This record gives sequence, structure tokens and C-alpha cells, in this order.
Amino acid sequence: MVLDATLGQNGLRQAEVFSQAAQLSGVVLTKLDGTAKGGVALAVVKQLGLPIRFIGAGEGIEDLRPFSSYEFVEALLSG
Repeated sequence: MVLDATLGQNGLRQAEVFSQAAQLSGVVLTKLDGTAKGGVALAVVKQLGLPIRFIGAGEGIEDLRPFSSYEFVEALLSG
């Protein structure tokens, strides 16, 4: 499933509803290039047990990269 990081709790709700209808294997979190902190990632992992597979930090395919929990936490704490 692809989630927009700027949606916050609405993104979590979308993931909850969608996971009831389809078997999800993970999440791609997009739009992390702006002011979004991507806090929905923590909620998705904790509440739904879904891993974050990739993140998008731009508009092109080259801006999609594998998710690193270490880098994510570092960015949250430094920002």
C-alpha cells in the first residue's frame, strides 16, 4: 500500500480499512520531502504490524529508496 506521509491519522485510517479488504505485505510512504515528519509510519508499524518497505522523498522514481528505520529515527530526532 502507498501512503501519503502528509495525511497523518487519515493515512492510518486508510491503511486500517484497506488492510481489512486486502492482504497487505507492507507500506510505501511518500511525500517525505516537505514538512511531513512521517509519524504515520510509527502508527502503521505498531497498530497494523505492517513494515515500511520504501520511502519517497521527491517526485521521480529515482527518489524512491528502501526504508531504513535507523535513518528515519535519526531524521525525526534531528528535525
